[in-house]
Amino acid sequence: MTDAGPRRGRLLIIGGAERRAGAILARFVALAGGPLARIVVIATASRAPDALAAEYVSAFTDLGAPSVSSRRIETRAQANDPAVADLLAPATGVFFTGGDQLRITAVLGGTLVDSRLQSLVADGSVVLAGTSAGAAMMSSTMIVGGDGPGVTTGSVRTGPGLEFLPGVLIDMHFAERGRLNRLLSAVARNPHELGLGIDEDTAILTGGDCFEVLGSGSVTVVDAGGASDIRVPADGPIALAGARIHVLPAGYRFHLKGRRPAIDERGRAA
Repeated sequence: MTDAGPRRGRLLIIGGAERRAGAILARFVALAGGPLARIVVIATASRAPDALAAEYVSAFTDLGAPSVSSRRIETRAQANDPAVADLLAPATGVFFTGGDQLRITAVLGGTLVDSRLQSLVADGSVVLAGTSAGAAMMSSTMIVGGDGPGVTTGSVRTGPGLEFLPGVLIDMHFAERGRLNRLLSAVARNPHELGLGIDEDTAILTGGDCFEVLGSGSVTVVDAGGASDIRVPADGPIALAGARIHVLPAGYRFHLKGRRPAIDERGRAA
C-alpha cells in the first residue's frame, strides 16, 4: 500500500503501547502530509488529557510534522460547538489517544465533531489514527471490557462504537493481555462482524476494502461468517464451531469484504 494520492477512509488503528519515535507514528505523519502535515491530537479518553496530549504533540513534532496542536473536548456541549468542529477543518491528520473508550463515545457520539470527522475521513481530507481506546472506538460494536476465563457470555462487554470502520470488532493490547477469549466471545455474539485483535506496537492501515499490518507484532483476525454452529446461552460457555482464525504479521494485507488474507499463488503475502 503506497502513501501516494488520496484514499477514502484512511485509518491507522494501533493496538497501544506504540513507540513514540517508531515507524507507526512516523507513518502517520507521512500519511498526514509529512512536511505539510497539520495534526490535531484529541485526548478525550484520558484522565490526564493535557499531559498525554502534550506527549503526542512532542512526538509528532520530533517526527517532522510542522503543525501539531491538541483540542481538549471534555463535554458534549464542546463537541457540539461549531467553533470546535471548525478547528478540525484544516487538519490533515487527527489522532485519538488511549484511555477509556467509553469516554470517547459518550462525549463525541452523534455530535457535530463526530459528524465532521466522519465527513473528513470519508472524503479523504484527513487520515484518522487512534491507539488503544482510540482504536477500540473506531469499530461498529466496541469492546468496552471483560477479561474473564473461557469463551463465555460473561467474558466480554460491548457497546456501540463510532463506526469509522464498519463491520469489525477491534480489541487492543491483544497478545500482551491474553485477550483471545474475549474476542472469540464478542465475535460469537456478533458473527456478522470480523474480530481484529491488534498487538501492542502494531497497527492496521486501511484504504478502501483492504488493510495492511504494520509494526512489531501481529493482528489476529477471527471470522465466524462460515461457522457451522454458534450457541450463545444467557450464561455460561459459548459454542463456536467452524470459525476461522488468521494471524498476520507486518507486511500482510487482508480483504475486508472478501474476508481473506491477500496471499499470492506461491503462498506468500501479496
